[in-house]
Amino acid sequence: MAARLVSALACPASLKGVLSAREAARCLAEGLARAGVEAEQCPIADGGEGTAEMLDARICRQARVQDAFGRPRDASIWALADGTVVLQSADAIPLDPGRLDVDAASSRGFGELIAAAGDECPRLLIGLGGTATMDGGQGLLEVLDRLPAPTTVLCDTTATLTEAPARFGPQKGASPEEIGELEERFRGRPCGELPGSGAAGGLGAALASLGAELVPGARYLFELTGFRERVARADLVVTGEGAVDRTTFEGKAPGEALRVCEELGVRCVLFGGRVEAGIGALALSGDPSRARADLEELGLRLGTGGGAANVEGG
Repeated sequence: MAARLVSALACPASLKGVLSAREAARCLAEGLARAGVEAEQCPIADGGEGTAEMLDARICRQARVQDAFGRPRDASIWALADGTVVLQSADAIPLDPGRLDVDAASSRGFGELIAAAGDECPRLLIGLGGTATMDGGQGLLEVLDRLPAPTTVLCDTTATLTEAPARFGPQKGASPEEIGELEERFRGRPCGELPGSGAAGGLGAALASLGAELVPGARYLFELTGFRERVARADLVVTGEGAVDRTTFEGKAPGEALRVCEELGVRCVLFGGRVEAGIGALALSGDPSRARADLEELGLRLGTGGGAANVEGG
C-alpha cells in the first residue's frame, strides 16, 4: 500500500495570459487542502513572466515605454532589498496573441525601460522571456550603447540566437520563410552562439554584446530562493505551465523543477494547459475560462491519490 500523501509543493509557472504563477499555485494548493494535504505555495519563474514576484521584488515606479508594436505602455521598475534593480522584458514588450508579427515587432521598448532604470542603480538583474519579438535585439541596440550597471541576465531558454527562430518563431507568428530569413540574418552575430543568446527573440545576444552575463534563469532563481531545499521536504511536487512542449525542457522553470525532483527522488507531476504529443504530462481542459477549476480539481485528485499514475513528466 502506498504511503499516505502528507505534504506537497505547488510550484507552477505562469499560464501566460490566463493565470499568474502565484494564482496557479493558490488554486493547486486549495485543491490539495480539500484532500487534507498540507500544500506549500511556491510559484516559480525562469526569467520570463513572474520573475520579479518570485524574488519578492517591490515595484519602485512605472516607466512609459512603447510595446513591441509602438503602442504606449507603462512598465514596472522593480527592486530587491539590496538595491538591485529588476527588469522584465515581458513587462515592456509582451507577447500579444492578438498581434503576431515578427517582422514588425521591435525590442526598442525594452531598451527604453533599461535606460529609464538610470545610472544610480548599483546592479541590474534582467529577466528575459515572454516577448513578442524576434529582432535579435536590434531595437534595443538602437536605444542603448551601454548598460547602466553591472548586469546579470536570466534567460528562460538555453537556445542560441541562431536556434531561436525555429524554436520560438512559430509561436510569435513567423512563417517557415520568415524563420529561414531570420536564421540567415542572425548567423555570425556577436555573442550569437552563447547559451541563452536566443532568449526573448535574441535579446540575450544583444545584452551580452553590451557586457551582460547570461545565466540560466530557472537555475539561478532556484538557487537564490532555496527551491531545492523546499522540494526535499515534500512528498509530492506539482509543476507546469500553459503549454508543455519540448522547450519546457530547454531551460523553462517547470522542466528545471522536474530535473531537481528527479535528482532528489521526489515524485513530481507535470501539467500543461496544452501538452505536445509524446510528452508525459497531464493536459488540463485547454479552456482558459476553466483554468482555476482545472487546477483545483487536479490538486484534489492528486491529494486523494487519483488520476496521477501516468502523468509524471520526464
